[in-house]
Amino acid sequence: MAKENPFDPDLVRELANLIADTDLSEIEVEKGDLRIRVARMVTAAVTVPVAAPAALAPAPVVAPPPAAASTDAAAKPGAPHPGAVLSPMVGTAYRKPSPDAKAFVEVGSKVQAGDKVLLVEAMKTFNEIVAPRSGTVTAIFVEDGTPVEYGEPLLVIE
Repeated sequence: MAKENPFDPDLVRELANLIADTDLSEIEVEKGDLRIRVARMVTAAVTVPVAAPAALAPAPVVAPPPAAASTDAAAKPGAPHPGAVLSPMVGTAYRKPSPDAKAFVEVGSKVQAGDKVLLVEAMKTFNEIVAPRSGTVTAIFVEDGTPVEYGEPLLVIE
């Protein structure tokens, strides 16, 4: 007697297409004992310009060095700083690779494009956040181990 296979590859393909066509990062469906979860990894190097309302934008962890441009840009409501590195996903931000290690970057650190600046843990996976451009870190908006939202400014590289 052939046992009925509840797995439907067409359903998985359809769910994968749905994720690809939308901004969803994962989808899960359940029917009886069958549960299918389809998730995609978001590339950590991608930055998306999303304006955060000034009232909701977190204050920098360390005061930036005297630079009128970064202070003025942060004070304008709805105007994201042009050097801001935004979170590509919802998760928990980590400034260090481990609790006893030193931070990847500090305010004043010089970085090259592609240098690791933070980690964002999502679904038990640590995603490297890399510098999209070379420059100097002038502000850091997250503490180690704090939750972050999609599009939230993490730090500024000028």
